[in-house]
Amino acid sequence: MDISKRHFLQQLSVVTAGASLIPLAQASLSLKPERHEGSDKQRYAMLIDLRRCIGCQSCTVSCTIENQTPQGAFRTTVNQYQVKFADSDEVTNVLLPRLCNHCDDPPCVPVCPVQATFQRKDGIVVIDNTRCVGCAYCVQACPYDARFINHTTQTADKCTFCAHRLEVGLLPACVESCVGGARIIGDLHDPNSTISTLLAAHRDAIKVLKPENNTHPHVFYLGLDDAFVSPLQGRAQPALWQEVEICHP
Repeated sequence: MDISKRHFLQQLSVVTAGASLIPLAQASLSLKPERHEGSDKQRYAMLIDLRRCIGCQSCTVSCTIENQTPQGAFRTTVNQYQVKFADSDEVTNVLLPRLCNHCDDPPCVPVCPVQATFQRKDGIVVIDNTRCVGCAYCVQACPYDARFINHTTQTADKCTFCAHRLEVGLLPACVESCVGGARIIGDLHDPNSTISTLLAAHRDAIKVLKPENNTHPHVFYLGLDDAFVSPLQGRAQPALWQEVEICHP
């Protein structure tokens, strides 16, 4: 039966004096939400060039304005880490932009009990908020800490690559506002796209977060130290400073 669990429970809870519960048949007449599937002619991905990121958080601010996320919740942010080099007193700052990785094998999709989280044909992982019941299973399943429960809508929330902007030929808010030009989004199916060209040119230097999870993330990093690829991510919290030891290059 194609029915939103939230809608069913709302219908089921409506009881009037002397009236019986609303029949299941009537509850099943809920409107089917519109689900934009995109096109399999594109496969969107993002490349973040850490050599250009200055940690200004303009991406965080523009995303918040564009997507109206509640106070204290972010679809993307730039984490800052204080790094102490091994066998040295030298300390430096490292910037790491974080967002949904729009994986090829997203672990958030199969755990959703109402199929609210799904992957479009163009690779973008999105949430159908008319179906989501706020159970937070997907939040727990995401290995990149990229999801949260929006306490305004009471549904799961995360980066969508600003799919609504891409569909009308605009760049995601974070890409458009990046003053250093650190964020590049594009179509991997187009060998002449900027992102395809850069990935090919820097093939040996491109890294992803937590590759051991085999989720095949489609947010790529250029200039990312190996110390940040896997070990740190399990402990990282947004907007907190961390200390880790990495070796001199």
